[in-house]
Amino acid sequence: MFNFFRKESPDYPEFWNAYEAKFQEELPAFVSQTTFVVLDTETTGFDYKNDRILSIGAVKVRSNELDVSQTFEHYLQQERFNPESVKIHGILKEEKTESLTEEEAIRKFLKYIGNAVLVAHHAVFDIKMINSALKRRGLPKLKNPVLDTGYLYRKTLLNSNLIDREKNYSLDEIAEAFIIDVKDRHTAIGDAFITAIAFLKILGKIDKKKEMKLKELLKL
Repeated sequence: MFNFFRKESPDYPEFWNAYEAKFQEELPAFVSQTTFVVLDTETTGFDYKNDRILSIGAVKVRSNELDVSQTFEHYLQQERFNPESVKIHGILKEEKTESLTEEEAIRKFLKYIGNAVLVAHHAVFDIKMINSALKRRGLPKLKNPVLDTGYLYRKTLLNSNLIDREKNYSLDEIAEAFIIDVKDRHTAIGDAFITAIAFLKILGKIDKKKEMKLKELLKL
C-alpha cells in the first residue's frame, strides 16, 4: 500500500550534501585536538531578513595555535547597499574588489568550515546572517557547534568581584585587555584574526593544562 503522506527528502545541492556528510565524523575528544574556525562577517546592517553579508573572513585554530596557512576571505556582490554602514566596514559599492555571488560564497564557506567548531565574537549575529543566506538558497541552518568569545571572556573573569557579569564586552575591550593589535579592525579577516588571538588567550586561561575535553568547553 502506498503511503501518500510520506514526506520526501529535500533535493539539496551536492555542496550541501558534502558539508552535511562531514558530521558523520566524530569530533575530537580534547580541545587541543580540535579544529576551530574563527569567523567574522561585515554586513549592510543588523536586520537579519533584509540586510546582506558584504564579506566573510575566517581563520583556523588547530592544536592551540593559529593556522595562518589557510585563511578565508571573500567579498560578496552587493545586492543591497547601505551607505551608513560604510563608516564601519569601509566597503564601497563601486569598489573594484573581486566578489562572489551569495551562493558561491556560501558554497566555499561550507567547504572551508566542514564540521569544525565555529568561534565568533557576539556569534549570534554572524551565525544568523549566514543562516539567513542559507535560507534564501533553500538550505537548512549551519550544523556546527558555536562558541562566543564574548561569553567565554566573561568566564575567565568570574573569580573577580570587580566585573559586571552581565556586560557584553566588545571586541575592542577584549583586545585591549589582552594587548592585541587592532589595526585591521572592522575588516572581516582582520576581526577574525583579532578574535582568534583573543580566543587563544581565553583558552590559555580556561584550559591551563591543555587537558580540557571539548564537551566541557562547549558546556561552559
